[in-house]
Amino acid sequence: MDLTGGSALVTGGASGLALATTRRLIGRGVPVVILDLPTSAGAAVAAELGPLARFVPGDVTDPETVRNALDAAEERGPVRALVHCAGRGGTVRVVGKDGSPGDLELYETIVRVNLIGSFNVLRLTAARMAAADPVGEERGVCVLTSSVAAYEGQIGQIPYASAKAGIVGMTLVAARDLATRGIRVVTIAPGIFDTPILSRFSDEIKDRLGAQVPNPARLGRADEFARLAEHVIDNPYLNGETIRLDGAVRMQPR
Repeated sequence: MDLTGGSALVTGGASGLALATTRRLIGRGVPVVILDLPTSAGAAVAAELGPLARFVPGDVTDPETVRNALDAAEERGPVRALVHCAGRGGTVRVVGKDGSPGDLELYETIVRVNLIGSFNVLRLTAARMAAADPVGEERGVCVLTSSVAAYEGQIGQIPYASAKAGIVGMTLVAARDLATRGIRVVTIAPGIFDTPILSRFSDEIKDRLGAQVPNPARLGRADEFARLAEHVIDNPYLNGETIRLDGAVRMQPR
């Protein structure tokens, strides 16, 4: 996708994988709107990144705030790229240690943010892309974020794994649905990455996590995700696929 004269929307862009992607896109001169929670560091990040960055506070499950972010992006040019990284985790067991049923409310919340939020952002962004003039054979590209948990979810990850598997399931269907409109959909399923989510762990624990990865035997780096997202945007023949970015790791039950 040629991003010249266009703009990009990056959700969760105030930290982690999304921030690395935002930096990479801005580095090539693409205006980026960061959609992240009001409590995030989005405003400070946008100020640091300069005039090509703009922060719009919001929740990916809320249609109005997603529309606000898209409006902001379109002020700088047609939205040609979406990189959707926003999401959350949480632990739910099917049956708790005390024998009680798993927490349905927390399950619903995690699925809503990760899966419903993904569809909400995808549908609203794709509608804007579909209304834009094509550039060559394309109008836009949507990069979603799943996880290796979609394939090997660990004990306690049932809501997260369910949601991330749902994103894998929607990828090909969405790509087929949007094909006649010249919009590609590709998902990245990252493995164990060194992001702020792991900041609560000691270096010793992070080293042990990294040692589980066959090659390279370390945690993934956020810029490695960003480089793949950038390649997906640039390569017009990548479509309808979920790409594992995990150093060949296969997660154990615990």
